[in-house]
Amino acid sequence: MPKQLHIINGDILAQNINELGLEGKNVVWKEMLCEGPTVYTLSSKAFSKTRSQFLEKYYGISPEDYQIQFITELQKLDSLSEVEEVILWFEFDLFSHINMVAVISHLLEKKVQVPMYLVCSKKLKDEKEFQPLSQLPIRNLKNHFDQRIHLNQDDLEMANLIWQYYNENNPLKLKALIKQQSNFEYLSSCIRTHIERFPNSNSGLNTLENNILRLIKQNKITSQNQLMGYSIQYQGYFGYGERQIQRLLNKLKEFYKVENDRVLLTEIGEEALARTRNFYRVLKNDESFGGVKMYDFLYDSESHNILKL
Repeated sequence: MPKQLHIINGDILAQNINELGLEGKNVVWKEMLCEGPTVYTLSSKAFSKTRSQFLEKYYGISPEDYQIQFITELQKLDSLSEVEEVILWFEFDLFSHINMVAVISHLLEKKVQVPMYLVCSKKLKDEKEFQPLSQLPIRNLKNHFDQRIHLNQDDLEMANLIWQYYNENNPLKLKALIKQQSNFEYLSSCIRTHIERFPNSNSGLNTLENNILRLIKQNKITSQNQLMGYSIQYQGYFGYGERQIQRLLNKLKEFYKVENDRVLLTEIGEEALARTRNFYRVLKNDESFGGVKMYDFLYDSESHNILKL
């Protein structure tokens, strides 16, 4: 078997892959590039400075921990002379796909010229239901590995272009790639999902924020923990984890309340969900998605276009 390098999105998936007993070198990816400002060149000082500042401010991850958890893993990609194949293990969602295109861009920058393959969540033959890679039984995970997808040069260049555009301040460029054909089955859905992260032109809330209010309205949710569970389970292609969802719940704290063991919308929560009032100015902050400020654009849910302010 060719000497393989496995680049794996997250510790949980890495632990499961270890049980497969695959030979080769593992690099565990522990970044969340879908949130906060990014820099195109991962090996640059500007990238590590930008990311460590963001993660320390919003997630309490110290620069020292960032060095250990991410930069040290990234540096394993500096010497790949013996690698004959690269296997990318990434989920179907936006969170994973932004990480994935950054990885591919980095490998191209390093002039890695060996076959690259993708193992991604999908329902394969003889599998009863669709599940994320991290939740698959080991037998099914092996099935995914055996049916891994070869990425051709066009796929790799497409991923690199998406990462380039993600680091620029014009998401309209990304939107133009939605219909582009590739071997990335979920890439179009992830780009659409990214576009919906910009505030809605009518309410000022983005699609995920609006979805959380809708879950509160439509379900009998009795606690913050249950709200967290619902928000994670019913988020679609976003792929956010507990820490990202908790930040969103904190941001929306004026829009809901816990009363008599029930999570309910406040008056402004009802207004936001009904889109009878626009909360753009209330929610506006300086947060970024890659190279663009979140509140520099609006999303029109009727036309699915984004508008620059």
